Amino acid sequence: MSTLPYGEGVGQGALSYAHGASRTPLLGDTIGRNLDRAIASFPERDALVDVAAGTRWTYAEFGDAVARLARGFLGSGVAKGDRVGIWAVNCAEWVLVQYATARIGAIMVNINPAYRAHELEFVLNQSGVSVLVASQSHKSSDYRALVDEVRPRCPQLRGVHYIGDGSWDDLLAAAETVGTDELRAREDELSCDDAVNIQYTSGTTGFPKGATLSHHNILNNGYWVGRTVGYSEQDRVCLPVPFYHCFGMVMGNLAATSHGACIVIPAPSFDPVATLHAVERERCTSLYGVPTMFIAELNLADFATYDLSSLRTGIMAGSPCPVEVMKRVVAEMHMAEVSICYGMTETSPVSTQTRRDDDLERRTGTVGRVLPHIEVKVVDPATGVTLPRGASGELCTRGYSVMLGYWDEPERTAEVIDAGRWMHTGDLAVMREDGYVQIVGRIKDMIIKGGENVYPREIEEFLYGHPKIADVQVVGVPDERYGEVPLACVILREPGGTLTLEELRAFCEGKLAHFKIPAALRVLESFPMTVSGKVRKIELRERFSE
Repeated sequence: MSTLPYGEGVGQGALSYAHGASRTPLLGDTIGRNLDRAIASFPERDALVDVAAGTRWTYAEFGDAVARLARGFLGSGVAKGDRVGIWAVNCAEWVLVQYATARIGAIMVNINPAYRAHELEFVLNQSGVSVLVASQSHKSSDYRALVDEVRPRCPQLRGVHYIGDGSWDDLLAAAETVGTDELRAREDELSCDDAVNIQYTSGTTGFPKGATLSHHNILNNGYWVGRTVGYSEQDRVCLPVPFYHCFGMVMGNLAATSHGACIVIPAPSFDPVATLHAVERERCTSLYGVPTMFIAELNLADFATYDLSSLRTGIMAGSPCPVEVMKRVVAEMHMAEVSICYGMTETSPVSTQTRRDDDLERRTGTVGRVLPHIEVKVVDPATGVTLPRGASGELCTRGYSVMLGYWDEPERTAEVIDAGRWMHTGDLAVMREDGYVQIVGRIKDMIIKGGENVYPREIEEFLYGHPKIADVQVVGVPDERYGEVPLACVILREPGGTLTLEELRAFCEGKLAHFKIPAALRVLESFPMTVSGKVRKIELRERFSE
């Protein structure tokens, strides 16, 4: 990669602005056309290995499987622009749906496997999903039962296919009614600027928002993330992170296929033993995770028995990495070139990233510097004026990676993307003199629990329905394992009444995703207030952080 130092803004005066100028152009492909390039270049190299399922495909085989599923969607009547939901744990079929929908111009809607009935119903209706591909079950989730529960209230949902049963076979069989010429004709209608993916991000008010992303958004972001860690067809990327996040499907899958690398799925959901087993067995060169995943792997009693010598790099994101953990990842997991990434779903996701040769301080004290073809700046949240370097303000980003908008919600889109097409992240940041960015806080009260974004307002609105609760405020408090967990501070309807954490959690079970359920409870008589009558959440956080 050739990046102009002037474009990155280093030494260019005092403003907190950086532009990743590059002589290497952006990709102008659709995802399907880009995959065709990889298939033509590396037909016999591994493209995807699902360790748990025993599935192993070369690029030629993967291309055939994607094309067959794409024709199956066409044969079942999926039109360009139709929304196809994917509600499943990590598996080879998830990846097939990602690339097959892209080939036919459908918009894949990612649905968190932890969602319960009311969350599933909202997403299906808000995005207008007409066809849903789902797992049958996983752990305590019976996906069939949940779909059956909400389906009568989802009028646009006309087809459901469960991975591994007859309905999935029926979808594949529909491919026999569609020729390759028809598939190619559909692909010829597509533009790289077409919407290809909707990912739901929890809102600060009410239900989640559907960040709508184009081929151009996510293909280029995956490509540049992979390029920055030096991927080639020699790499094998172990992905224990969920595909329903950009971390898995963009930074993982698209980063791999855009460089001819291999996607390795260690297990349906994160399992530290399965992850290290996959790295050892498949000789993976790269490993992804949030810091808590790496901590779980390092803390295995038999960690030292795994042969991880094939690793050279990987990506850590989701929350800051403790220095001692980073030291062990580099020294004991052989990941000398491990990279830290920062971003958000609305920016496809990565805006800044550390480089392969960055030192320990940059990897643990910053979230890197701007990626090529992206701009970042730090502004005064009140005035929008760009601040001097070293000053704290709101981080904004602009470029190819900024989403098309929130699905069917132009007003909410306008709240975060300004007239200059700058995406306002809501994060407080400092840009250092060397161009590296430090995240110092959050303007809004988002909680990051083990890499999952949790917005207090969504939990609060749900808890208002509890018969004993008159008022509730949810804040994040420190946690050794997850970094941060939700704490519910409540005022009861009846003075002197009681409410236990067990009661509260039982009220949430089956209705809220598990990572949103409060981990702690405090019953209060009143909340600390500002003079203008707003609850001082910062005071609640400080009071209960111990």
